[in-house]
Amino acid sequence: MKAEGKVIKYGNNVDTDVIIPARYLNTSEPKELAKHCMEDIDAEFLTKVCEGDIIVAGTNFGCGSSREHAPIAIKASGISCVIAETFARIFYRNAINIGLPIIECPEAAKDIDSDDRVSVDFETGKIVNLTKNKEYMGVQFPEFMREIISADGLIGSVKKQLG
Repeated sequence: MKAEGKVIKYGNNVDTDVIIPARYLNTSEPKELAKHCMEDIDAEFLTKVCEGDIIVAGTNFGCGSSREHAPIAIKASGISCVIAETFARIFYRNAINIGLPIIECPEAAKDIDSDDRVSVDFETGKIVNLTKNKEYMGVQFPEFMREIISADGLIGSVKKQLG
């Protein structure tokens, strides 16, 4: 499983309230949530994001409320992966549960810039900055997490196991 795209970069402590503001939590419809993804931190996010793009951020990405809406909005906006120095624990689990690939790699998160083109191999944890021709090793997903993500989330994984 791999991802490749252009980078949209953010700093530290990007909380769930700026990923998807609370005023839009009256729906859990992914496409509706995507319309408001990141609007309180980056008003131009929706005009610059393309299918497959990658968010890169600093420490504690996804902190704040434990809302599952945040990774749903990110995934539905077309983001294929989030790379960060660290993730808030509940965001990390919610992302895996809904099938949004995320990977921790402090070195990559610090070195990758906005608009760089990046590829990520989730089986090995290898991140390649195609723009700068540099490689980084992120924290590799255990096999059971790769299976959940490849099944488009926990529900898809359970359905697959049940046949």
